[in-house]
Amino acid sequence: MENILVISGHTDLKDSVANKGILNELKENNENLEIRYLDVLYPDYKIDYLLEQSYLEKADVIILQFPVFWYGMPSLMNKWMEDTFQHGWSHGSTGDKLKGKSLIVSLTTGAPEALYHENAAMGHEIKDYLVPIQTTCHMCGMNYIGYVYTGGVSYQSRQSADAVKEIEEKAKLHAQRLTKMIKDNCE
Repeated sequence: MENILVISGHTDLKDSVANKGILNELKENNENLEIRYLDVLYPDYKIDYLLEQSYLEKADVIILQFPVFWYGMPSLMNKWMEDTFQHGWSHGSTGDKLKGKSLIVSLTTGAPEALYHENAAMGHEIKDYLVPIQTTCHMCGMNYIGYVYTGGVSYQSRQSADAVKEIEEKAKLHAQRLTKMIKDNCE
């Protein structure tokens, strides 16, 4: 298995059930996997971009793991990308450090998956919200593998032990689909 780097973009992972469950399951079932917990590393949003670049350079597969906040990446993950993906390093005439690396997006939403359709409440499919990430991937010469998505895992729905158990099960299934995507496309 190749070197897999997971960037956890949740801004408060300790209060998460789904994203924390996905990450725990991934770590348990994948060798050569390292997780960068941005909420722990950079609670002040002061990104050590040189350190982050060194992790990215060692990775063969990069997974962006995050909950969708206001139809995009959480602010911390966005700041991480803004600071780390620098012209001349990740893109531009001399920026080739990410070229050829594989990228997978792993995301969750509080709203159920059924609401992310053209004729539903959100008015768009979930893949429509990934265009900026796909464009960044293309600009950096990376291989966009695809995404794994699970909806209906809102913290507001944790009203009972059964509801939490259902979210935990969704997280486990999400991690299994993600592991399969890695094995099918990145080995």
